[in-house]
Amino acid sequence: MPDTLTGPLVVIPCAAKKLDRPAPAGELYQGSYHRACRQTADALTADGGTVLVLSALHGLLPLDRVIEPYELRMGDPGTVLPTRLRQQARELGLTDAPTVVVLAGAAYVYAARQVWPDASAPLTGRGIGRQLQRLAELRAPSLFPLT
Repeated sequence: MPDTLTGPLVVIPCAAKKLDRPAPAGELYQGSYHRACRQTADALTADGGTVLVLSALHGLLPLDRVIEPYELRMGDPGTVLPTRLRQQARELGLTDAPTVVVLAGAAYVYAARQVWPDASAPLTGRGIGRQLQRLAELRAPSLFPLT
């Protein structure tokens, strides 16, 4: 992680569809929703910033962290706890990130807000079709705000 965050911290969800072998978090998740979130996160951080995957099992993952495939959905028994997420944010030096954007569904937004209560959640309250549309809109940040 960088010593100083120079752009937004963008948190994206894990996905049920994964590679069948250990891989960096930025490559492991293969679901179409995850990929759409990742494309938007990459666009939002193109001029600086950090993208983290919020894994139901592992918590906050830098894109280069190698992990094994697993089966767990956010909210299932065994899901990462808020205390662990806060600890990870401290370890990554991201507790006080000035701009946090969570590109994910409600369960992931809830988990991320246990660390960053004021995180922006531009997909909240939208069905999957509207979420995908909003993700596409957010790829042009000069035209659309993060709310």
